Amino acid sequence: MPLLTEDAKGVYVIAVTPFKEDGALDDASIDRMVDFYEEAGATGLTILGQLGEAPKLTAEESRLVARRVIDRVAGRLPIIVGVSAPGLAPMRELADGVMDMGAAGVMVAPPWTLKTDDQIYNYYASVGEALGKTPFVLQDYPLTTNVAIAAKVIDRIVRDVPTCVMLKHEDWPGLAKISALRALSDKGETRRISILCGNGGLFLPEEMARGADGAMTGFCYPEMMVGVVEACGRGDMDRAQDIFDAYLPLARYEQQQGIGLACRKYVLAKRGVIASAKQRKPGSVLSPADVADIERLLARQTRKVEEIAV
Repeated sequence: MPLLTEDAKGVYVIAVTPFKEDGALDDASIDRMVDFYEEAGATGLTILGQLGEAPKLTAEESRLVARRVIDRVAGRLPIIVGVSAPGLAPMRELADGVMDMGAAGVMVAPPWTLKTDDQIYNYYASVGEALGKTPFVLQDYPLTTNVAIAAKVIDRIVRDVPTCVMLKHEDWPGLAKISALRALSDKGETRRISILCGNGGLFLPEEMARGADGAMTGFCYPEMMVGVVEACGRGDMDRAQDIFDAYLPLARYEQQQGIGLACRKYVLAKRGVIASAKQRKPGSVLSPADVADIERLLARQTRKVEEIAV
């Protein structure tokens, strides 16, 4: 599999980690999930992210999930693996292992202890040194990490760390950050890297208009993200907005703190993608009222999607 580069674009779906009811890894569901995302038009997959419940896996389980996914795609899709860790040694160990398996690159979120611009820069400079030639994605998700990374700091990292080839943009609000980074590269003042956006796709049409290259998130209907990115690529912003609008109520509901992952897994299980919506503890559980909300939103979404002939 070719390595991840600055030219990456499209939809890299953030995959959940399927578990059986007893909490064990569900290999059969992993296979079905990979097939589902590929059939939905995903450009690539990102595994072992925060909503993939990576912190709840043992080191061996992380390797088993990566091996299962990489073997299943058999080189048809690039795989990015989350390797964020408190220390650089375990990060490099997992990164080296998954790259040997055939991963295209890895993703690294900053530890919550980083507070200043210099600390953030020095951390990612150290990540670049630790990972060697492995290309990596800088995950900018301050709502979860509590680390705010200014555009000027990202630019400094991009200039000095050549293996940083992609930004996973999940700042909120963050449209100005995309504009600032693209203005710098458009003027030739810095290297242009890939920008893929998260936050459940809630701002995807606007992010694409600002210069993003696609999406990297895990909304339970990846066909929305694929449709929006493809329509934007054709310059058909009205069609992109129509597709986005049809799915927006459910995407908004799924982005709730606390029950968001439970909602995502519930819908994926309902769609037959995974056998169980089980999360490893600690995890959230949907109430009967939550389920009623989701079912109502799904029914309305089905009608809207039929109306616009997605």
